[in-house]
Amino acid sequence: MTTTNTTQAPAPTNSVLRVPPASPAAAAAYFRASLTFHADVSDVAAAFKAGGDLGFVLVDSRSTESWDQAHVPGAIHLPTALIPEQAERLLDKSVPVVTYCWGPGCNGGTRSALALAELGFQVKEMLGGIEYWIREGFEVETWQGREQRTEADPLTAPTDSDNCGC
Repeated sequence: MTTTNTTQAPAPTNSVLRVPPASPAAAAAYFRASLTFHADVSDVAAAFKAGGDLGFVLVDSRSTESWDQAHVPGAIHLPTALIPEQAERLLDKSVPVVTYCWGPGCNGGTRSALALAELGFQVKEMLGGIEYWIREGFEVETWQGREQRTEADPLTAPTDSDNCGC
């Protein structure tokens, strides 16, 4: 009589591994795809700081009142509701667009990115929106001019460097 070993690894004892991780190839494909859809605040700020041709245009999709309160210097104001009628007049389809809205608790940047993609624009969303732009200590522009709202929040950005190292 021949016996085969049918021993399986024990079931995970925690919820992190209840659903096993993806294969390395599937994980690489997923994370590569994620980077095609998203940019982070630090990378956008570094591109602006470097100057020259950014290779993209930054679009703030919030209301006029929100724009006046604070926006990223150099951004274009194009509220999501106005994208269908104004995007093709204000933006060049050959230049990628990066959108943002309030922050992680708001999907306005996602909605504006969708609206632009449906019109044929290449688009990414800036993760964290204006909230993380401000929390990371970057300068904003208001209806009164430019200002720095706060020093970098040590929970969101390095306080002793321009680069988080990631």
